[in-house]
This record gives sequence, C-alpha cells and structure tokens, in this order.
Amino acid sequence: MKTTGWEHYSHVADIGVRGFGPTREAAFAQAALALTAVVCDLERIEPKEQVTIECDAEDDAALLFASWLNAVIYEMATRNMLFSRFEVAISPQRLCARAWGETLDVEKHHPAVEVKAATYCDLKVQQNDQGNWVVQCIVDV
Repeated sequence: MKTTGWEHYSHVADIGVRGFGPTREAAFAQAALALTAVVCDLERIEPKEQVTIECDAEDDAALLFASWLNAVIYEMATRNMLFSRFEVAISPQRLCARAWGETLDVEKHHPAVEVKAATYCDLKVQQNDQGNWVVQCIVDV
C-alpha cells in the first residue's frame, strides 16, 4: 500500500471508499477524494472554487462517516459541485476542511452515479503497523 492515497473496494450492493495517509487528516482527505471519484474521474474536476466544511462528532469513526463524508455529500448536492482537492485539520473531534472544486457540468464531468450517503457498514478508522492511518466505509449509491 502506498503511503498516501485512496481506493475503491467491492461490496455486494454499494461501493467501499478507503483513504490512507501518514496522518489522520491525510487519510480523511483521501477518503473524500475516493468518495468524489465514485461520481466521476477526479482529473476532470478543476479546483476553481473553495468551500469551507466544518463538522464534529464524539469519536473518529462517527467523525469519518456520519460527519465528514456526509458533509461532503451534502455540499456536493446543495452546491451542485464536485471537489478534487481537500485540506483537513482535526482537533480532538472537530474537523475543519477546505475543499476545492467546480460546478457540476454533465458534459464535462460525465457523472456515473450519485452518492446518497456514507454508511456505518465496514467502517474503520485506525493506524496500521507502520503508523499510517487507514479510514474506510461503504457509500450508498
């Protein structure tokens, strides 16, 4: 596994998103990229406009799926945007992030699906034996 990155993994009904990195913040940012990549090719999204996203939760797991990824889904839906870059800061259980992207253009982005929600299914937020963070969950499409 690379030090920093994201990937999708198969699930019976939906899609798994996984982010990994040397810090919890990097892994959360990568998970958001994996989420966006479910919708379309990240290379098609230009980081033209910045959006601030803030959320909190009682623990890391809830912060990942209930707060962070669902906040990204909410911002994509209500702003009609897609994001291709994220900067995340976490202090105890509060997440403050900046996301860059652009307005959805069906002709340019060719969206494949709409992500409805991040779920508790297959949820993981942990450090591996090498000290890198791995975060994942299933998203409902």
